[in-house]
Amino acid sequence: MAHRGPDDDGFYTKGRIGLGMRRLSIVDLATGHQPISNEDGSVWIVFNGEIYNHRALRERLITLGHKYRTQSDTETIVHLYEEYGKECVQHLRGMFAFAIWDAKRETLFVARDRLGIKPLYYRLTAQSFIFGSEIKVLLGYPGARPEFNRTALPEFLSFGYLSGDETFYSGIRKLMPGHRLEVDEQGSLGVEEYWDLPQATDDKPQGERYYVESYRELLEGAVNSHLMSDVPLGVFLSGGLDSSAVAALMTKIRREPVETFSVGYSEQTYSELPHARTVAQHLNSVHHEVLVSRQDFFGALPKLIWHEDEPVVWPSSVSLFFVAQLARERVKVVLTGEGSDETLAGYSRYSVTLKNLAFDRLYRGLVPRGIRRHLRESIATSNWIGASARRKLSHTFLSLDGESWASFYFDNFFSAFNQKDQNDLLTEEFQQEIAAGSAYRNVLGYWEKSSGDVLQRLLYTDIKTYLVELLMKQDNMSMAASVESRVPFLDHVLVEWATRVPASIQIRAGAGKQILKKAMEGLLPPDIIYRPKLGFPTPWSGWLAGAQLDDIERLLLEPRSMNRGFFKRAAVEKIFREHRAQYRDHYDRIWRLLNLELWHRVCLEGESHEWEGQLSEAKSMPVA
Repeated sequence: MAHRGPDDDGFYTKGRIGLGMRRLSIVDLATGHQPISNEDGSVWIVFNGEIYNHRALRERLITLGHKYRTQSDTETIVHLYEEYGKECVQHLRGMFAFAIWDAKRETLFVARDRLGIKPLYYRLTAQSFIFGSEIKVLLGYPGARPEFNRTALPEFLSFGYLSGDETFYSGIRKLMPGHRLEVDEQGSLGVEEYWDLPQATDDKPQGERYYVESYRELLEGAVNSHLMSDVPLGVFLSGGLDSSAVAALMTKIRREPVETFSVGYSEQTYSELPHARTVAQHLNSVHHEVLVSRQDFFGALPKLIWHEDEPVVWPSSVSLFFVAQLARERVKVVLTGEGSDETLAGYSRYSVTLKNLAFDRLYRGLVPRGIRRHLRESIATSNWIGASARRKLSHTFLSLDGESWASFYFDNFFSAFNQKDQNDLLTEEFQQEIAAGSAYRNVLGYWEKSSGDVLQRLLYTDIKTYLVELLMKQDNMSMAASVESRVPFLDHVLVEWATRVPASIQIRAGAGKQILKKAMEGLLPPDIIYRPKLGFPTPWSGWLAGAQLDDIERLLLEPRSMNRGFFKRAAVEKIFREHRAQYRDHYDRIWRLLNLELWHRVCLEGESHEWEGQLSEAKSMPVA
């Protein structure tokens, strides 16, 4: 994991315990070497992340008699653990994954931050408990063998990721956000949740001005805390509202130009570079850009799958890596806008779902079930409807089964392959291996656990599932370039406060993030605040043409691919045939199948993931 920590390494071993650490030095460069212990060496820690309130905690702990040897936030966790035991996590404000060896209790204590900003994976066998920030670390343990967790395939085909604690590898699990675990030397393992997202709005809602001013104050405080660093910082700037808000507040706080970094494509339709330049010019930032070509994109994909240890869910991950590489030339830390959409209802799917629900109630009350089913089938199969119109209609209540929430929401906005698609795609032999409906088990579990109005339940479910995967992408792609990314929108105090905002104030005229938009008036130009959201687009669908599409089809139909026994050959051929004929837009399905196959080759079978030659078309350009 040298890419995660190119500056330093450290080890502690005694008896049957071993702790190892790669360090990206950011806070307390001189004395922050890890592992760090308490005064008598009975408590040792390895820690990944940042504790933004560590100075206030330090003062309190010193008054309680604790002795510090460093200026690092890592040592604060050690003394918190001495003082509060496993409840130390309740005092932390930041992003973290850490492990503490308690020699007196002969117990290993492991914890992950509330929202899942930092990753942590583990494997427990009869012989050992091993853990790390990436799965490849666990696979480096003597005797470990990568094996595909085949039961994960249905959820992957639907969502592109796994929302529970399982991974793509048999026997390897992830510690979920807001969870902690303890394991003793006998191998007894206990996992528990220490934090959950509040699910209640204000009993007596306030006026809009109250929410706008309160959110602005809390967000500015979060951005200020996230500037804690002994090395240079910058901002990933897409030109959208979220990253622009972070850059604007950072500029206001520091009272000097900040470094901003953007990524784009030669295909102008998909490039947000003009919007990013507008913001950079407004803020007078020191702005940098990188262009990514089709060749760069496909050339990087195998290496980035290796970095993620799992199939890449979204094409935008590739772009994120290139902009992180660009940033590494100037800074070690970047702030990003992740988390605003999931906490402030920024995605259009929220307002669309609320509208669909309203129309569907009326529709189901007036139209018999048989006619509704016939219309759904007609939209899906009619030769009179083109790919674009079919895709738009498929997101409306006319194409959705209002009696099934999995169909109504998850299939509508997440699933590349819904249940019917999977029945057509998967071989009969493989379908006999898996449980019916397993693709939706985890996400429906979060939906059923949620409470409140529909919008609150949507946000809760997405924060617990979709956002966790976004954060994994953000962390892995930035750390692949040895850059730490920070997400001030996910300061847990800010997130908890946002859950109280009523839906009527969150969404207006079909658009979300109303309080953030109002809060940024005066700091950003109106055309940035109120322009439609693009969502970090990638020209992937446009690149799926001609020879590139042919190459992908050949790869997926090779005997090596087909012999895995997952997919019917005729079903895969049909996907490419329909895509070429523009009968249906299958770009998301093709992306998912391609990534799964490349993952098998790179991560399970050890095929090379290294770059082939130099990047010929990615250009880094400072912008005045």
